Amino acid sequence: MLNYIWLGLVVAAVLIGAWNDTLEAVGKAAFERAEYAVMKLALPLAGVMALWLGVMRLAEKAGLIQVMARALRPVMKRLFPDVPAEHPAMGSMLMNMAANILGLSNAATPLGIRAMKDLETLNPRPGVASNAMCTFLAINTSSIQLIPATAIGVLVVAHAAQPFSIVTSAILATMFSTIAGITAVKLLEKLPAYRLPSVAPDASSAIMSGGGSGESGVRLGDHSESSSAAPAGATPPSTIRRFGWFVLSAFAVVFLLAFLRLGFPELFHQEASDALKQQNAFLRSANAISILSIPLLLSFFPLYAALRGVNVYEEFVEGAKEGFQTSVMIIPYLVAILVAIGMFREAGGIALLTKLIRPVLDLVHFPTELVPMCLVRPLSGSGTLGLFSDLVKEFGPDSLLARTAGTIYGSTETTFYVIAVYFGAVGVKRTRHAVPAGLIADAVGIIASVLVCWMMFGK
Repeated sequence: MLNYIWLGLVVAAVLIGAWNDTLEAVGKAAFERAEYAVMKLALPLAGVMALWLGVMRLAEKAGLIQVMARALRPVMKRLFPDVPAEHPAMGSMLMNMAANILGLSNAATPLGIRAMKDLETLNPRPGVASNAMCTFLAINTSSIQLIPATAIGVLVVAHAAQPFSIVTSAILATMFSTIAGITAVKLLEKLPAYRLPSVAPDASSAIMSGGGSGESGVRLGDHSESSSAAPAGATPPSTIRRFGWFVLSAFAVVFLLAFLRLGFPELFHQEASDALKQQNAFLRSANAISILSIPLLLSFFPLYAALRGVNVYEEFVEGAKEGFQTSVMIIPYLVAILVAIGMFREAGGIALLTKLIRPVLDLVHFPTELVPMCLVRPLSGSGTLGLFSDLVKEFGPDSLLARTAGTIYGSTETTFYVIAVYFGAVGVKRTRHAVPAGLIADAVGIIASVLVCWMMFGK
């Protein structure tokens, strides 16, 4: 499906550009977006990928990933029945979901790419998305999170009286979008058009024996680079001794005190900021956890691994190498999708779509001012943020439209960017039902945002 979407965007951009006399802008956008994909996205992502995959390797070597997967095995097995309960992909997906829920976008993307690489080790059809991959993409594109930090930041800058009012509406909307995305992906995978092709006997046997080859990467029997399964002869991590548990206990106390100081400074006889005073206990706790999450992960995983006898520096470097290689691999996919989207936007395609569907939306009383933002949301995060900021400026930060737009921003995702990055990391070209499931999740998130905000703020 992505083939037709990409071709349609490029051809439509040229045709619309010719009609609107914007072909010069279309051509300029193609080169600008290509440069942006490499210089502003892929290269900065290389450093972030190296950092997080290095840390993830330490977590794997120390056995933390398996512990996480085992703790949530019942839920994960229902969502991903084709993934073995003890496979590293389970832990990687859980780490990605946790980062998304906490709003840690700079951690969620590398962890999501790592999860996709782990899922690829189970995939007997290189280049074709498995059911587990599509389900994982649907969960990611539904954008489940506790606090829409970026949207709240825009409202705070605009001096909103209640910038955190959209937290509840965003949580409710993202619940609907997540349920819709999971339901859609499970139903679509049963349709004949999206059914998985048969597997050649030699490919299936190669997967099970670990002798598979090809551009898809490491197979199930070879986890030395991409999973925690130890190669033959490897030394398992040692048991933590009494002194180690004392160190971990002291570490936990320090972070508990930091959590209380960030969320409830009154306990330490300190004055809370004006923004903090507006928040209830749940919001204070969630914000404090979000702030502490990255320092906690970056320090706890290496410390725990060291206490279990892992050579932390050497293992971190090995994981970082994998992260850098992966970031280079996704460059062609990023260039392809961002160039097509940039050309379509500059040609006037979004404006044309808005004009065409406006009469239909007027019939169902959908706020037409939100249409451009809703159309751009699956295509461009920066474009959506710009349109959201314009709505806040035009209608006011405490208006129903601004709160609805903020809820939409917090309960939907840039579907095509996520698909391009995640599938590009493992060389998947046939995305099957991942795109329609992601778009269904976006559509339900938008509709739920409008309805929830109308019920909460309409009066």
